[in-house]
Amino acid sequence: MVARAVVDWLLGEDQPAIRYRTLTELLGRPQSDPEVREARSRIPEVGWAADLLAERDAAGWWVSEKSHYRPKYVSTNWKMLVLSDLGLRRDNPAIRDSCEAWARMRPQGRGAPGSTVPGPLHHCMTGNATRAWIRFGYADDPRVRKALDWLVETAHPDGGWSCFSSVYRPATSRSLDCWEGLSALAAYPSSKRTRSMQGCIEKGAEFYLDRELHRQGKPYPPWFRFHYPTHYYYDLLVGLEVLTSLGYGSDPRLRFALSLLEEKRRPDGRWNLDAVHPDVKGSSLAARWEAWFKDHPADRFLPFALERAGSPSKMITLRALLVLDRVGA
Repeated sequence: MVARAVVDWLLGEDQPAIRYRTLTELLGRPQSDPEVREARSRIPEVGWAADLLAERDAAGWWVSEKSHYRPKYVSTNWKMLVLSDLGLRRDNPAIRDSCEAWARMRPQGRGAPGSTVPGPLHHCMTGNATRAWIRFGYADDPRVRKALDWLVETAHPDGGWSCFSSVYRPATSRSLDCWEGLSALAAYPSSKRTRSMQGCIEKGAEFYLDRELHRQGKPYPPWFRFHYPTHYYYDLLVGLEVLTSLGYGSDPRLRFALSLLEEKRRPDGRWNLDAVHPDVKGSSLAARWEAWFKDHPADRFLPFALERAGSPSKMITLRALLVLDRVGA
C-alpha cells in the first residue's frame, strides 16, 4: 500500500514530466499509450518545464546571451541540463533552437556538442551537455558522436576522467567527481556504441565499483547527501543511477551505496531532497569557497532548485525507485 501511494504521488497531474517518466521508465508503458501521450504533451505547458521555458529569451538563452555558463546555476547551460531530465525533446521548437544556441557557447564553459568556439574542452561540461543532447533526441547527430569519441579518446587508460585534463592527452588523474563522461556513454543507445566506447564504459565502471562508489581520499560529506539538480557534482545516488543504467545492478560492490539509499527512505516510502548545490557543508572546501567568493563576488553561485531541501522530493524519489527497480528490489 505504501508503494502504491508513492507511485500515485509521482503520477500526480501537477508535474507531467514526473508523471511521464514514471509511466514510461518505472511502469514500462509504451509511447503509444494514451496516458503517456497525454502526459508528454503537457510537459511544456504545466509544471517545472513550463516554468523554465517561460523564463527563456526568444533567442534561446536564459539570463544572459554573453555567457551560457555564468552565472551558475541559472544560465543556459544549467537550465538545459534540467530540461533534458524533464522529458522534452527536439521536436519542441524551443528546445531545438536552444540546443543550437548552446552549441555557440562562449569559450568559458565550452563543452556543448558541435561548439565551434575556440577554447579548451572540459570533461565535466562536455559529458553533461552530450548526455543532455542525447536525451533531447540528438543521438544520431554527428556532433554528438564527435563529442563521445573525444570523451573516449581522453579518458584515463585505466578508466575514469579528470575534468581539467588537456584535450591533447588522456587524463593523468581521475576522480569519482568526474562522472559525466560515463553518464553520456550510458545515455547513448547500446546498439550504437562502438567497441572503443564499450571498452571505455567497462573500465570506467570498474573504476567506480572498485571504490564502492565512495572510497577516494578522505570521506566527503556531500557525497552522502542526495541533490537535484546535480549540475556537475557527484553523490552516491548519481553513481547508482549511472552504474545500474549500464547493467551493473547485481555487482556486490554496490551494497554500500544501496544500503545508504534504503536508509534514506522515509517511513512513507519517499525520499527527501537533502540539499541544494553548491553543497559543501562539513567539507574542508567550505572555507575555501567563501574566501573565493569574497575576492570574486561576480562568481558567486546562484543556487537553483525545483523542490525544497529537507522535504519529500518527486525527482529524488523517482530516481531512487528507478535504481531499485534495476537491481530487482
